[in-house]
Formats: sequence, C-alpha cells, structure tokens
Amino acid sequence: MTANSTFPALERALSEAGAPVTLFFRDDDGGWEDVRLRALLELHERHGMPLDLALIPDALSPQLVRDLERRAARSDALGLHQHGRTHLNHESAGRKCEFGPSRKAVDQYTDIESGRNTLADHFGRRVDPIFTPPWNRCTQVTVVSLSALGFRVLSRDRGAEDLNPFGLTELPVDVDWCGVLAAAGSLSHGGALAAMDRGLARAATQAEPVGVMLHHAVMDAESLEVEDALLALLARHPQARCGRMIDLYPQGAARNMTASSGARG
Repeated sequence: MTANSTFPALERALSEAGAPVTLFFRDDDGGWEDVRLRALLELHERHGMPLDLALIPDALSPQLVRDLERRAARSDALGLHQHGRTHLNHESAGRKCEFGPSRKAVDQYTDIESGRNTLADHFGRRVDPIFTPPWNRCTQVTVVSLSALGFRVLSRDRGAEDLNPFGLTELPVDVDWCGVLAAAGSLSHGGALAAMDRGLARAATQAEPVGVMLHHAVMDAESLEVEDALLALLARHPQARCGRMIDLYPQGAARNMTASSGARG
C-alpha cells in the first residue's frame, strides 16, 4: 500500500481482490453549473479516466452543447446519456420525483421521448441508450416507456425498489460522493473521507461494477482535490479498471437475463 494513501481501505481492497475491479463514474445534472462541470471534465481528462454525463435535455445551453460535442469528438472516454427531461419535481407529497407515481403513463412517455429527441438533435449517435431518472427514482410506468423508446440501461441507486426490467439492464451506483460530504459537512472533517473510503472499499468487494455518483454542481475545489487523489489511485493500481457505462452494459445484460429466467422458472 502507498504510504499516506488518501484511500487506504480502497487500495487494500483492490490489492486483495481476486480479479480486476471495474468502476464507473456517473455525473448527474449536466446543464447546471457549467463552470463546475468543465472543471470536473478537465480533471477526468487529465487522468485519462472515463466519465458518463447524465444530461438534463431542457437545461442544456448552446455553449455547453458545443463544448461537449468537441470533447466527445476527441475522446471516447466521455459518455452522454439522458437525465429526465426538466429535472422538475411533480410530486405534491413525499420524495421528489420527476417520473413518480402521480404522473400518467402518457405524460411520462411524452417527456422521455421529448428529452431523447432533444439530445439526439444535439449529439446524434453519441448519446448512449441509458436513462438516469432525476433523484434516482422512477416507477414501473417509466420502465415500460423506456423499453418502448429503445433504451437499454436504467441507472439508479443500488438497493432501489425492484422493478420488472422489461428487457432493460440495471447499472446502479453504489457510492454517492456528495451525499457522503453532506452527511459529514465537509471533507476537512476526517470522518467524511474515511466514510467515503470505506464505502468504496466495500463496493469493490462485490462482483458487480462499482458505480460512483457525482454531482458537479456542488463539488468545490476541496472535493475535486480528493477526487483527483482517487483517480490517481485508480490510474496506477493494476487491479482497477475504469470504463464507460455503455461498455459495461453487455456484462449487466447477461446477469439480468440469468436472474430473470430464474425468477420466471
């Protein structure tokens, strides 16, 4: 283990793993706080590390669209996919949700289709058939609409409510980067960094890809500095493999088909 490692538990888990550990980084809310988004993009580019952006179709500015087009054209390490349509809450009570139980099927379908078409107009075939619902929440109605519209992957929190996948693969996130910070108040609080390290290490012991959820809009310089240390560790460690979500899709599809056939039997 590297002396003074920022992530000692993760580094130990990687070193003790019997096979390479696959990770991906999903950054939500593309379209908000463009300056902070560019800082995150540049950090990943410096390390040569893949990053998947969950884009809010109705929030994208022309300037951001041009910037992402340039970046995606010069590197296949940048993934783009859909993050709802407007990222607005439609629930009058309970947890926030853009595609929640109070919305009719036709309204969900129409919003998802509109967002999909907006992203296709901006980025064409560079958009991956992945859907991340705002707040990581959606309903069975949402899944049916996604399947009908040609999506292949749904990404939520690991441990989210079970839904009939209707042919979709689930590729969940395990570690909520900004959620850990919010719980501890600041990365300068030693407990926050230790909790993040433990969460990453725990996820690295599972057989599934490890998903790290980011929210660039609330990531300050301190948070980027710590992520810089994480990316440096992953770049140098022989047991770490970082990829784009779409590249992990075939693995997840095989697992889901096996699980679904067993459930039907």
